[in-house]
Amino acid sequence: MARLVLSECCGLAPLRLRAGRGAIAAPSPPAALSLSAAALPRGRPAPAAIHRDWALRVSAPTRLTSVVEEAAPLGEEAAAEGGVFDPGAPPPFGLAEIRAAIPKHCWVKDPWRSMSYVLRDVLVVLGLAAAAARLDSWLVWPLYWAAQGTMFWALFVLGHDCGHGSFSNNPKLNSVVGHILHSSILVPYHGWRISHRTHHQNHGHVEKDESWHPLPERLYKSLDFMTQKLRFTMPFPLLAFPLYLFARSPGKSGSHFNPSSPLFQPNEKKDIITSTASWLAMVGVLAGLTFVMGPIQMLKLYAVPYFVFVAWLDMVTYLHHHGHEDKLPWYRGKTEAAKPVLGKYYKEPKKSGPLPVHLFGVLAESLKQDHYVSDTGDVVYYQTDKKTNTSAQNSD
Repeated sequence: MARLVLSECCGLAPLRLRAGRGAIAAPSPPAALSLSAAALPRGRPAPAAIHRDWALRVSAPTRLTSVVEEAAPLGEEAAAEGGVFDPGAPPPFGLAEIRAAIPKHCWVKDPWRSMSYVLRDVLVVLGLAAAAARLDSWLVWPLYWAAQGTMFWALFVLGHDCGHGSFSNNPKLNSVVGHILHSSILVPYHGWRISHRTHHQNHGHVEKDESWHPLPERLYKSLDFMTQKLRFTMPFPLLAFPLYLFARSPGKSGSHFNPSSPLFQPNEKKDIITSTASWLAMVGVLAGLTFVMGPIQMLKLYAVPYFVFVAWLDMVTYLHHHGHEDKLPWYRGKTEAAKPVLGKYYKEPKKSGPLPVHLFGVLAESLKQDHYVSDTGDVVYYQTDKKTNTSAQNSD
């Protein structure tokens, strides 16, 4: 299951590849359709038979030609044999090789260092709020909203690490800190943690994935026109997270607040009740502050930054599943230690200035083209509904 580890530990995710029905057919990063002996580790046979069988069960992507045209040959022998990059084939490396390449100190959890990040970010959040309230200038508020919304996102990331158990080796510490951080930004900690675990266990699977999973064609075409437009028209996809917490994604039932939701196991009910109670407590705190400070002030201090945070979260998670600029895997951060193992699969993210404004263009392009996947096939690709894609209609 190299795909899962690369996504979680190295931040790698396929941009257009999604697993099909019945199995996670492409849980791992792309590999070569045709590998020569020179492209494989010494002593390892070329898995041609596996790739042929794989290819027979792949649903044809709408832009497969562009994938082939843009793909780089996998070495001189592969180029001579006409081999090209196939984003649906199994990779030539495994989980054990990736783990072995990561330095041991990267696996060490330091709770004191983790808590220092919490203290730092909480102080920044409180400082920004105090400064904005004191200045109370319309020249300052937009800057505050952008900065504080980003800091709310930082609090979410720390809670995310608590949910993964990477914050510390102490489950109780992870739970307490995770509840405080996530409840402060109206996220039910255990509810989200469990659904996020489901996401990582089924990353890339059409039916079983939990976050921004692609819609099968039959489900997509069963949605009313307005629902389709809202899902793929800016800025509505950037406001989806609160709705997802209450009602999940199209085609799925349940809620992150309901202990009887199909998201959870019977033995997890107490966790969900605890998180929902913590969430309600935060709602009560916000209601009290609104009564004391007034609705306009709370709108400026909390509500607007909250929706900036939601936009950040939705953009990052959406692009993690839909990144449009390339058909290859991409990374968040540095993974230098894994370079020897990943080889041609190692790819640096696109460089940006202080603000990653280029992501808005990537997001807009993906929303225009990545609508649904085929109902059949073990490896499927996003396809475009030209009825809702003006640019596609004009190009016809």
